[in-house]
Amino acid sequence: MAKRAEANRDKNQKFKVKTNIIYPAHGVGYITEIEKQEIAGMEIELFVIEFEHEKMKLRVPVAKAASAGMRNLATAKKIDEMMTLIQGKPRIKRTMWSRRAQEYEAKINSGDLQAVCEVVRDLFRPADQPEQSYSERQLFEQARERFGREVAAVRKKSLDDAIKEIMTNLEKRAKAEA
Repeated sequence: MAKRAEANRDKNQKFKVKTNIIYPAHGVGYITEIEKQEIAGMEIELFVIEFEHEKMKLRVPVAKAASAGMRNLATAKKIDEMMTLIQGKPRIKRTMWSRRAQEYEAKINSGDLQAVCEVVRDLFRPADQPEQSYSERQLFEQARERFGREVAAVRKKSLDDAIKEIMTNLEKRAKAEA
């Protein structure tokens, strides 16, 4: 039993204290410490993760971090690939808006960077295109901010600069289509 617990601990040590990570439902977080708590008579190690933008702390069991969808930040190369992806042609689905909205929400909260970028690409509207609905705009901004926070963390820049970079890449597509 002790060997299995030790193996799980080693497998989850890819997450280190004082590093940024991605948690699916909340985006970029910062692991401040690993604490031990006794729950139902068992001592459990927990990552303490701070989400500064949401002013929230989350505790995730070390053994469940990977299965909860927690992951390290993307590489600079992956960010570059995603910047290219958002310049691509949007996928327009002809299903009902409520179903599409649910799909977009699920992609945003999946923790998968590519899925988030697909939402950014698909919901972006250049200035010369018809207006978006309020809910469509909200989903776009939520996805753009989630992507922006990861870009900012990877490239060590401000969120505003990261969002400007994203918008510049999105507008390249609009110029190419014009």
